[in-house]
Amino acid sequence: MGIMRFAPTMLRQLFEKPVTKNYPAEPINYPEGSRGHIDIDIQQCISCGACMINCPPGAITVDRKNKTWTINRFDCVQCGYCTRVCPKKCLYLNPGYQTPGPEKVTYSQTHIMTEAEKQKEAELAAKRAAAIKAAQAKKD
Repeated sequence: MGIMRFAPTMLRQLFEKPVTKNYPAEPINYPEGSRGHIDIDIQQCISCGACMINCPPGAITVDRKNKTWTINRFDCVQCGYCTRVCPKKCLYLNPGYQTPGPEKVTYSQTHIMTEAEKQKEAELAAKRAAAIKAAQAKKD
């Protein structure tokens, strides 16, 4: 009796198109409003730490000294607060999801300084050293 109850449904579905998608062959179209995961354009990042301060679960860490940005994707709730408060708009929500892996990994990126940035940093260091030297000479 139980099989006969589902017989009409089974017969109807034999001749309909499948409801599921052929995922690896067809790309997934994420619905509007899908948040996905946070990505960064590290070259634009100024390591201000605003994203770290405004992250509710504390998933983001910014190391100003080493110019490193790290996110623990398992702690991130994809709220998007970090993207809204970033002054340089270098953070963005990628509509896809991170590719799964065999182990728990934190995602980290380090800013690589260009030659112009290195030169500017050297000039600032020289100015600081000169200012310190002038202050010490003024004291003596």
